[in-house]
Amino acid sequence: MDRPRVVIVGAGFGGLRCARSLSGAPADVLLLDRNNYHLFAPLLYQVASSLLNPSDIAYPIRAVFRDGGNVRFRMAEATGADLDAGRVQLSDGSAVPYDYLVLAAGSETNFFGLQSVGRSAWGMKDLPEALALRNHVLRCFESAAREPSAHARAPWLTFVVAGGGPTGVEYAGALAELVRLVLGRDYPELSAGDVRILLVEGLDRLFPTFPPALGEKARARLESLGVAVRLRARVLDADADRVRLSDGEAVPARTLVWAAGVKAAGLAAALHAPRSRSGRIEVDEFLRVKGRERVYAIGDLASFQQDGREIPMIAAPAMQQARHAAGNIRASLEGRPPAPFHYKDRGMMATIGRNAAVAQIGRLSLAGFAGWIAWLFVHLYFLIGFRNRLVVLLGWAWNYLRHDRPIRLITRAGDRD
Repeated sequence: MDRPRVVIVGAGFGGLRCARSLSGAPADVLLLDRNNYHLFAPLLYQVASSLLNPSDIAYPIRAVFRDGGNVRFRMAEATGADLDAGRVQLSDGSAVPYDYLVLAAGSETNFFGLQSVGRSAWGMKDLPEALALRNHVLRCFESAAREPSAHARAPWLTFVVAGGGPTGVEYAGALAELVRLVLGRDYPELSAGDVRILLVEGLDRLFPTFPPALGEKARARLESLGVAVRLRARVLDADADRVRLSDGEAVPARTLVWAAGVKAAGLAAALHAPRSRSGRIEVDEFLRVKGRERVYAIGDLASFQQDGREIPMIAAPAMQQARHAAGNIRASLEGRPPAPFHYKDRGMMATIGRNAAVAQIGRLSLAGFAGWIAWLFVHLYFLIGFRNRLVVLLGWAWNYLRHDRPIRLITRAGDRD
């Protein structure tokens, strides 16, 4: 007798955790992802700022399930699904049947309809984007070093970062440290004082999901690193030479880094499933797509309402939902009723530079060095693979002790596939 088949779309935090939670279940589990690695996305900004290598924050999915068992992996991109026929459609034209489906395709960058920004901005949603941004910033330094005048160098050395959430703040701080630690030593033609880093946030404070006091501490830390923080301002338009802000300023800049928002992955729009105003797939209290008893949606793709609002699009809810969805699938396989999901907010944290961070863990607020130590331990814990943990820890130690950003290669890969 054939065993039930569970197909999981996406090997991010939610999809991978769901597959691991279903290991040993009385079902055949197939995990689909267009990449053959799991990415630890919270550290992408450290790849983009020349501190870590791509392999330090990525881990082969097949290695996770090397021991076999009931979980298999296929490198494939899901483009849609026939929820009535029980089939996932792939980009190569084939289809994969399922008995249970878990949609965990994550999110993508949201430019909020600003087409010129979408064409000009640099993102940080995946490894290729982080590597492209790293290469671009280093090329900006090289181009500035060739310019004869300060006026000509200025656009190459002006960096606008849009978004005052964790990603924008962390990257702005990391970029400021890259400039401070590397520019003067590697580029005698340039001075760190020639560099302008502008962080733009549309609200009246940084870290809107953190307590206000932590947002103020983050702002003070960034300003001590030389980052200019512009609140109540938004990016309206951009091209290769300038960035126009809502306060009327047109900033001559060759670099706009976009960290101002994400939206549900395009797969959500390709499905005949109810969606919320934010574009995420609506789910019931059991994390099932509304109207579908054997189709689950988790993580950034899912619109789960709690306390009158959607839970945030971050890793912690995705992992909690993954475990819960896996538990409900196990219950269904064993003839038991599903259990409702409740998100437990265990806090948020973000680092600002080499030895400072802010963290809100329950009622405990941490900032500065204490917050940074907490941030280190949490991120090391959730990295997959002993080698990755060791290499990342050594990279952080090198940066802390030697005041250096060692990964400063401008690289380009020619992929024929």
